[in-house]
Amino acid sequence: MPQPSRRDFLKDSSFAALAASAASLSLNSAIYAGNDDTVKVGLVGCGGRGKGAAKQACSTKGNVKLIAVADVFEDKAQSAAAEIKASLSSDKQTRVGVDADHTFSGFDAYEKLLQSGVDLIILATPPGFRPGHFEAAVKAGKHVFMEKPVAVDAPGVRQVLEASKLAKEKKLKVGVGLQRHHQASYLETIKRLQDGMIGDFVAFRAYWNGGGVWEPPLKREDAKSEMEYQLRNWYYYNWLSGDHIVEQHIHNLDVCNWVLGKTPLRANGMGGRQFRTDKRYGEIYDHHFVEFEYEGGARVFSQCRHIPNCWNSVSEWVQGSKGSADINGVIQTKDEQWKFRSANPDPYQVEHDDLFAAIRTDAEYNEADNGAYSSLTSIMGRMATYSGQIIEWQDALNSELSLMPDKFTWDGTPSSLPKADGSYPIAMPGISRAL
Repeated sequence: MPQPSRRDFLKDSSFAALAASAASLSLNSAIYAGNDDTVKVGLVGCGGRGKGAAKQACSTKGNVKLIAVADVFEDKAQSAAAEIKASLSSDKQTRVGVDADHTFSGFDAYEKLLQSGVDLIILATPPGFRPGHFEAAVKAGKHVFMEKPVAVDAPGVRQVLEASKLAKEKKLKVGVGLQRHHQASYLETIKRLQDGMIGDFVAFRAYWNGGGVWEPPLKREDAKSEMEYQLRNWYYYNWLSGDHIVEQHIHNLDVCNWVLGKTPLRANGMGGRQFRTDKRYGEIYDHHFVEFEYEGGARVFSQCRHIPNCWNSVSEWVQGSKGSADINGVIQTKDEQWKFRSANPDPYQVEHDDLFAAIRTDAEYNEADNGAYSSLTSIMGRMATYSGQIIEWQDALNSELSLMPDKFTWDGTPSSLPKADGSYPIAMPGISRAL
C-alpha cells in the first residue's frame, strides 16, 4: 500500500469546498426511495460526542430526521433521543423521531440500526469499534459520518482503507470528525502556506497539552465484568481509545500532514506515566513527545500531555524559509503579518453541513482515507513512545499487532487484563513490542 501523495491530501481537503459551493439541492433519485428528500439518520454511540454530532446533523439545511439510536449500554441508548431533542432549538426538535422499536442496545446494536431504514449513520463509539462498524455501514450502502480516530491499530487502519475503496465504488459519502478541514481560519491559512507565503517548510510544532479528561466513572467493585469495566472507562484502554496521542493529538498531527501534503517517513519519541499513575487510569501514558521526519527533511515536533497545573496549548505552528505561522490564522514574514479576520463558523457544524450538501447533490465526498492516514500517523507515534524504537511508516502500516479482543461479549476477554492488585501492564520502552 503506497504512501499517500501530496495530490491525495490536497484532493481530500477540497471536498468541503466542493460540497459548500454546490448550488443545487436536488436529491439523487437513486439514493432515496419514493422521492422522499428526508435524510434519515441513525446514531451509533450515545456518549457526549455522539449526541453532539447528532445535534449537528439535525441542524443542517433540508429535511433531516434522527430515527434510530444504538449503544452497547441500554441506559445510554434509552436516554439519548430525549437529550438530543432537548439540545436542539425549538424549531428543530421535530427532527428527532426515535421510538422504542428504533432504540437498540448491546454489542449487535449497530447491526440492528443498519437495518432500520437509515440513510446515514453516525459512528461515535469508542474508536476501537470504528473499523468494523464502518465496514458494515459501507457494505449496507449507508452514508457515514465517523468520529476520529478511525482506528487504534494498523489492522484497523487497513480495514478502513479497504472499506473506503468500496464506499467510493458505491458513491457513498463519508465524513470524518477532523473538523479543522472545515474551519475557515485553517482553510485560508493553509492555502496561503501552500501557495508559498513562508517559503519551504522546515519545522513544525504541534501541541495537545492539557490537564486531562474525565475521571473513570465506574469503580471496579461496581462492574459486572472486566469488559463492562473497561467499556465504561474506555479512554484509559488502548484497544478502545488508542491512548490520548491517538484519540486527541490526531487533530494536530493531521494539520501538519495537511500542510505538508504527505505523511511522515518515520518517527521516534518518548513518553510515560508521571502523574496519572493510579491503577484506575488503566494502561495509557500521560505524556508523549514524538519527532516525525518527512520526505524533504521537514520535521514535526509533537507534544501531548495530560497533567494538571502545567503549561497548556492546543495548537500547530510552522517555521518556513521565509517566515512562520500559527496555522490557525496568523502568518509572519519579514515584510508583513497576515491575520485571519473573516467569519469563522463553528467547524463542528460546518463539517455536517458539507457532508449533507454532498449527499443532496451527489458530489464526490470521502474523507476516510485522510482519516485513516492521520490515525496511522498518531498510532506510529504511540508505537515509537511505547517501544523506544524508530518506527518506519511502511512498517507501521503493515504491522500485524492487533489490540482488539477476539470476541465482543460481556464475558469476553479484553486484550489487556489487570494483575492481581488491579493494575495493568504498562508499556516499557526498550522492552515492549513495537510492531
